[in-house]
Amino acid sequence: MTTESETDVFEEHRPVLLGVAYRMLGRVADAEDVVQEAWLRWSGADRSAVREPRGYLVRVTTRLAIDRLRQVKARGETYVGPWLPEPYVTDFGDSVPDTAERAVLADSVSLAVLVVLESLSPLERAVFVLREAFGYPYAEIAAMLDRGEAAVRQLAGRARKHVDERRPRYEVDPTQRRDLTERFLAAAGEGDLEGLMSLLAPDVRLVGDSGGKARAPLRVVETADKVGRFLVGAAKKGDVPDLSFRFMELNGGPAVLVLSGDKPDSVFQVDILDGRIQSVYIIRNPDKLRSLPTA
Repeated sequence: MTTESETDVFEEHRPVLLGVAYRMLGRVADAEDVVQEAWLRWSGADRSAVREPRGYLVRVTTRLAIDRLRQVKARGETYVGPWLPEPYVTDFGDSVPDTAERAVLADSVSLAVLVVLESLSPLERAVFVLREAFGYPYAEIAAMLDRGEAAVRQLAGRARKHVDERRPRYEVDPTQRRDLTERFLAAAGEGDLEGLMSLLAPDVRLVGDSGGKARAPLRVVETADKVGRFLVGAAKKGDVPDLSFRFMELNGGPAVLVLSGDKPDSVFQVDILDGRIQSVYIIRNPDKLRSLPTA
């Protein structure tokens, strides 16, 4: 039997555990499964031997996430079209008062970074997440993963180099992103190609994730002209009945949930640099929208 205090301890750390698992897996349902398994391990553990509950729980969660990630990679499933992470609600609220810490957490869960993390090995990804997103010392990470500290430092250096080389540059100012997102939606909804072109960087990329289960480009669309014309064409088709929009904070930044009636249809998010939209992300795979609140 677990006591109320044991449950309270776990619930206190649940947001951190979910944050670790999601950054490891990029899938909300898988992250929640991992955290649930961590709860089962915690409820059955000899807690008299646990000196620091948070460290213990993060270690268990990380190892479970590594196992889950290895299983996913071993299955080698073929995904139809471009892959994007499942949208993740990230309202840090008052729990992260420090602006610098908030920026680090937001960046570590961004769509752009999570796409790059998919190409890391499970161990590299674990070390990167624990070090870069949560600031754990190398010695603690080594203990969590049963690796030597020198090996962990090597993994961290390799992972950081890989991410830095492939991560697109963008600005994380939420006010500017919200403003450009609103102007972007207005121009796209009105079929205003000229207005869209004024917002898009010349080398903008549009990445659509449908998993083959909804209408979306099966390849990345590149250049302002092609992206603008695609968006105007999509708006003219008017495929979404009873259309409405809801702004949310997803993956560390402002995003738009597109609703058809009361059902999620898609998620839009943009990355910006030098006042222009550099990337447009559209997630339409219905399996990835189920966990989003619609009210």
